[in-house]
Amino acid sequence: MMADWRILDEELAIWRDQGLSFPLWWRDDDAIAPTPQLDQLSALSERLGISVHLAIIPRDATSELATYMARRPNLIPVVHGWAHENHAPPEEKKSEFRVHRPMETILQDAKAGKTRLRSLFPDSLRPMFVPPWNRIAPEIAARLPDLGYEILSTATPRTSAQAAPGLEQVNTHIDPIDWRGSRSLADPAALIQKATALLRDRRERHADNSEPLGVLTHHLVHDQDIWAFTEALLKHLLDGPATLWIAPRHGNGDPE
Repeated sequence: MMADWRILDEELAIWRDQGLSFPLWWRDDDAIAPTPQLDQLSALSERLGISVHLAIIPRDATSELATYMARRPNLIPVVHGWAHENHAPPEEKKSEFRVHRPMETILQDAKAGKTRLRSLFPDSLRPMFVPPWNRIAPEIAARLPDLGYEILSTATPRTSAQAAPGLEQVNTHIDPIDWRGSRSLADPAALIQKATALLRDRRERHADNSEPLGVLTHHLVHDQDIWAFTEALLKHLLDGPATLWIAPRHGNGDPE
């Protein structure tokens, strides 16, 4: 897998020359148990020196995962919905947390996700909610702070620093997988161009540079090309003027 990184490196050089920096974070979705792929993810995280926010599916999370992560502080648990089940009708895009069920049922699932992961990760769970498929209805997001959530993470550059009062928005922006095609690595040139454009928009103040720039991965479905590109991308960004962002444990308190 060959890729030409020159345009990204040139953009990063401008950042350095102008004394600028950007916050960077990494999210990986769909963990439930220790696997060889999780071993590979953790090893890459340690090798690069950047922690991974591991979005864990609460209903199916195992105690073995908790034991595994207790020995690997570079893996940071966050809540990935409840069961990663689609409740949308066939004509709509998949979602678990849009208003296709009674509101109280949906909120019970969001609360149950946090309660379940808090029992497995009492000291390390972050108050971040990651809705499956990166989709959530605004009226549901508005209720998340009542459940003790302080951060919502979906995809694409945020339009506001807060998704709702008391709920910070911290999204992901670069996903290397071609989900609608090969389900292998998307076109490397297009991915590099996208990363470059995201940074240029921030530098030129067309986008919010206070939002951490998010790399999104899915370790369970990676092939070697995806692993290799992810490592190269993170290396280039880390070699640039990036500052690492980690979700805080708690800021506004927890009602539980």
